[in-house]
Amino acid sequence: MAETPEIHVLDHKVRLLQAAGGFRTSMDSVFLAAACKAQAGARVLDLGAGVGGASFCLLWRVADSRLTGVEIQENHALLARENIALNGMEGRAEFVCADIRAYAAETPFDHVICNPPYLEAGTYTQAASLERATALGHRDEDVTLDDWIKAGFRNLRSGGSFTMIQRADKVDRIIQSIGRKFGAVEIIPLYPRPGEEAKRVIVRAVKDRKTPARLHAGIILHNEDGSDTEAARAILRDGAPIG
Repeated sequence: MAETPEIHVLDHKVRLLQAAGGFRTSMDSVFLAAACKAQAGARVLDLGAGVGGASFCLLWRVADSRLTGVEIQENHALLARENIALNGMEGRAEFVCADIRAYAAETPFDHVICNPPYLEAGTYTQAASLERATALGHRDEDVTLDDWIKAGFRNLRSGGSFTMIQRADKVDRIIQSIGRKFGAVEIIPLYPRPGEEAKRVIVRAVKDRKTPARLHAGIILHNEDGSDTEAARAILRDGAPIG
C-alpha cells in the first residue's frame, strides 16, 4: 500500500494527508489562503485544490465559510475528502474531481483562489512518474495561466474576488490576462530576504470592477539568519490574513 504521510500546517491547526511522491503542500498554499478576502459565510472555490492545503487553511480562518475544491487528480481529490473529516470540516467543504477548464458552477462563488503549477511544457525535464509529472504541472497539455484566469472569471459572481499565487517572473502575463476580465488588481510581492528580488507574487482582482491597480510594499519572508520574519510567522503559524 502506498504511503500516505500526514503533515501539519498553521502550527498544527490544520492536518493534511498527502500522496507520497505527489504535489507537496507548501508555504505558498498558506499564503494563498491568507490573501483571500473572504468573510464569514462566504462561498469559496479552490481551483487545482490538491489535497486541500489552501482550502483548509482558509476554512480554519474564515468562520462559517463554505468551500468547493476542484482537483484533476483522482487520488488527490480522494485525500482531500478524507481531510474534511480529519479537520472536522464536515458540511463546510466538498472536493470535485474535474478539469478546471471544464468546471462550471451552477451558482457563482463569492471568491476564487488558485495556485497554478509554476513550470510549463518545455521548461523542465519530464518526471518519470505520470502522477508526479501531473502533480508538478509537467505535462505537454499543461493548462495555461489564461485558462486558470478564465475559470476563475467563469465561476465568480459580479464583484467577487480572484486570488492567485504565482512566480514573480510571470506577473506581466497574469496582468495582461487578468486586465481583460477584472479590475481593482492588487499585486503583493513576496521577498525571500531583505534586499532580494521577489520570487513569488500574490495577485488579487475583482470581477466587473474598474478600480485602478495597486502595488503593495510586499512581505519579507525570512530574516538574514533564515528565521521567519514576524509578518511571515503571523501568517504561517497564527493564520493571520494578508490585508
